[in-house]
Amino acid sequence: MRPSHIALATLVAAVWGVNFVVIDIGLDHFPPLLFSALRFLVAALPAVFFVGRPKVAWRWIVGVGLTLGVAKFGLLFTGMDRGAPAGLSSLVLQIQAVFTALFAFAALGERPGRTRLAGMAVALGGIAVAAVDEGTSGPLLGLALCVAAAAFWGVSNVLTRKAAPPDALNFMVWVSTVPVLPLLALSLLFEGPARDAAALRSLDWTGAGVIVYVAWVTTVFGFGAWGWLLRRHPASSVAPFSLLVPVFGMSSAALFLGEGITVLRWCAAALLVGGVTLTSLGRAGRRPAAVAAKEAAGAAAVRGERRPDPAGTSPARVG
Repeated sequence: MRPSHIALATLVAAVWGVNFVVIDIGLDHFPPLLFSALRFLVAALPAVFFVGRPKVAWRWIVGVGLTLGVAKFGLLFTGMDRGAPAGLSSLVLQIQAVFTALFAFAALGERPGRTRLAGMAVALGGIAVAAVDEGTSGPLLGLALCVAAAAFWGVSNVLTRKAAPPDALNFMVWVSTVPVLPLLALSLLFEGPARDAAALRSLDWTGAGVIVYVAWVTTVFGFGAWGWLLRRHPASSVAPFSLLVPVFGMSSAALFLGEGITVLRWCAAALLVGGVTLTSLGRAGRRPAAVAAKEAAGAAAVRGERRPDPAGTSPARVG
């Protein structure tokens, strides 16, 4: 990678890491579900009028919008609202790599190799250490909600892989249109119209700035730049930069929010980052022949390729 591209990947990781501090500040201004709804509303508008039509089927946009936007971010914001520290949240979310590997095995037949299995075990050990630390210093419910958010992030990763969007920015903007109404409905149901109205009436420059940051900087710029890098470099070259997110998250939380980092939390960080590294960079095991053949046939159908007739007579169009 060019130095400028390395700098861009590092900048995106920093933007995403600092985002947890910004979320923590935003939760002082908005209820968590309303906050998440506003994030996606501002991310979608007015960008949706400039990115062109969706370039993947609507089922993938809706699926990712519900799992990533409603479930993952709804649980994350609620977990942080229930006491999960910003720095620890940025760390725990990295367990999504383990969930992604597990769900890819279940849905896509991708068998994890020994290195990835070892990485999953190490990362889960890091979650256990973080749970012990959180049990002695804070509410476990917030941590549990962050782990659940990471699980739904894993689901959305598998759906995104199946969708294979050719334009990451276009995909993310259209995905952002999906969670707005469900999150608003959930906010009215669980947080109440009175609380939502009070938050909107008291909107100030800090609250507006928080919304702009989480919507345009982390979502539009962050995902757009990340997709731009992935189109120009192998995923194995770009993905490791995401491991810098908890580094920036924990350090910025300590700097701006005064969050202490205990010895147990450092141990959890080392285990999680090490485990996620092994999970992300380890080789996948061999895929079942039936699954590979089915996907190859599906890919050929999408491309409209021709293959020989099983009987060896005349070529037949796939699909």
